[in-house]
Amino acid sequence: MPITIRIQVSPKEATISSTLKRKVAQLNAISEAEIKHVEIVKRSIDARQKNIKINLTLDVYVSESFERQEIKLPQYFNVADKEQVIIVGAGPAGLFAALRCIELGLKPIIVERGKDVRSRRRDLKAITRDHLVNENSNYCFGEGGAGTYSDGKLYTRSKKRGDVYRILELLVGFGAIPEIKINAHPHIGTNKLPAIIASMREKIIEQGGEVLFNKKVVDLIIRNEEIDGVTLHDGSKIHARKVILATGHSARDMFELLHKKEILIEAKPFALGVRVEHSQQFIDQIQYKTKERSPYLPPSPYSIVKQVNGRGMYSFCMCPGGVIAPCATQPGEVVTNGWSPSKRDQPTSNSGIVVELKLQDFEAYKKFGPLAGMHFQAAIEKKAWHLGGETQRVPAQRLTDLVNGKQSQSLPETSYKPGLTSVDMGLVFPKFIHRILQQGFQDFNKSMRGYLTEEAVAHAPESRTSSPVRIPRDRITLEHPQIKGLYPCGEGAGYAGGIISAAIDGEKCAEAIARVLKI
Repeated sequence: MPITIRIQVSPKEATISSTLKRKVAQLNAISEAEIKHVEIVKRSIDARQKNIKINLTLDVYVSESFERQEIKLPQYFNVADKEQVIIVGAGPAGLFAALRCIELGLKPIIVERGKDVRSRRRDLKAITRDHLVNENSNYCFGEGGAGTYSDGKLYTRSKKRGDVYRILELLVGFGAIPEIKINAHPHIGTNKLPAIIASMREKIIEQGGEVLFNKKVVDLIIRNEEIDGVTLHDGSKIHARKVILATGHSARDMFELLHKKEILIEAKPFALGVRVEHSQQFIDQIQYKTKERSPYLPPSPYSIVKQVNGRGMYSFCMCPGGVIAPCATQPGEVVTNGWSPSKRDQPTSNSGIVVELKLQDFEAYKKFGPLAGMHFQAAIEKKAWHLGGETQRVPAQRLTDLVNGKQSQSLPETSYKPGLTSVDMGLVFPKFIHRILQQGFQDFNKSMRGYLTEEAVAHAPESRTSSPVRIPRDRITLEHPQIKGLYPCGEGAGYAGGIISAAIDGEKCAEAIARVLKI
């Protein structure tokens, strides 16, 4: 059996295997010749001091050989003739729900409004280059969901929601790098995720499941308050006793459908703000306290949380070595998000900096009932489109000018390819959000000296942090309390906040269905 040890070493010692082996031998009074292999189990960076250290958990094989175990996928049955489960949405919740259905002997039919993962690329280029938004194929809609082309971060605080390690192992089994099981903040990268997503789809189809693209669900078939299937945009119908609703946080038409059919939904608080870009070298200098980042260290992220006037203001979806992307889901709106390639090797870094919202903030939209927050969100995105020039050009402001309340006379070039329009953020946001941003960035600067610089640029808005609606469900059965057989799932239903938690929730919904069907 290997000896498990925890040590703190320099970045170089953590990177070079022979050096790490020597260090382990010295610290543990073991002969270096006796150590046959050192396996890194967990890795994190401690950059609190000038001399940066890497925290490692290691399995040390002393006088015994090491054989790397190949990660095997679970046993997936052929389910072509089994009971059907309709899954609306092919994001992480939908895909992992489908795979778990197959494990449990159920036939998943994924119905996705958008295109397959590779075909989506043409529509992403059209947003960036031509300012054209395809309502069904964009950064949020299409195979793989929002995470596929906006970074593939796998960090989650949702440790109590389910087996995070299982999800990571499945991702590795479908082609992700094994390091995602080791790093404290695992990341796959937008350039790597499409192949993994395609591999999952191929497995679902191979085992008798179905994946339907360019099929938008426009109605739910309900008989005597029980689900009986879905109606598609072309008028065709698919029947099933169980439907998992995994549409994602931007499926406003689905929220509107549920509300129109008087199916219970609730307004949910979310967060909204700007996406701020710095040079990656600048962030490295602040975080690593050095002029030049060591080649043994990755591009540095940051995480800041402040309380301003009784509200949280915090960094969200920080992208080291990444770019800012246009993420509108329909014409006439501007939305920003960020992503990084697997190597995080772009010269800029960016992060959403958002303000916590409360239900009372949506008072002006109360006539929309549970959709009040959604309309609040949409109104800001539409205003940004008008202020930006009625294209995908984004309202932007130097960070120092935002704090000082003046429009920027000039703007540096940023990674946001559709272009920038100089706008005072006070025109984009309600006064209370604008004031919190102004004060909060000054507070941020106290935690990260130099963060507040005129070279940093705020892009508005960062508005799709989470769903503005919650679709209620029973805590045990996971069914909607009103419609039997309907399973709200993932980010869009308000039960997840990222790839891992959405995947876990998808699996939970599949398991709940199997329990009911006694499979």
